Amino acid sequence: MLDREQLIEIVVAVSAIFLMLGVMFHIGSTYGGDNGVLTPDGAELLVGAIVGFVFLLTAVGIGLAFLLNEPGAGLEDDEDADAQSPA
Repeated sequence: MLDREQLIEIVVAVSAIFLMLGVMFHIGSTYGGDNGVLTPDGAELLVGAIVGFVFLLTAVGIGLAFLLNEPGAGLEDDEDADAQSPA
């Protein structure tokens, strides 16, 4: 069975992917020409959507890392571990 944290990560990732696919579909249907070729305006929007998707996933990843990080799980500063280890 999957842990709660894994389920949250899966749901957020799949939701972000469906959002991206929806945006790409909308851009393609709005700015697509008669022969299926994207107009220059649509191409610029598509590049912007891809860049936005990268930033969105970066923000989501950082947010999930802070949200799901449990104190005492060994993910804190390494300075404390270095100070406690014998030299």
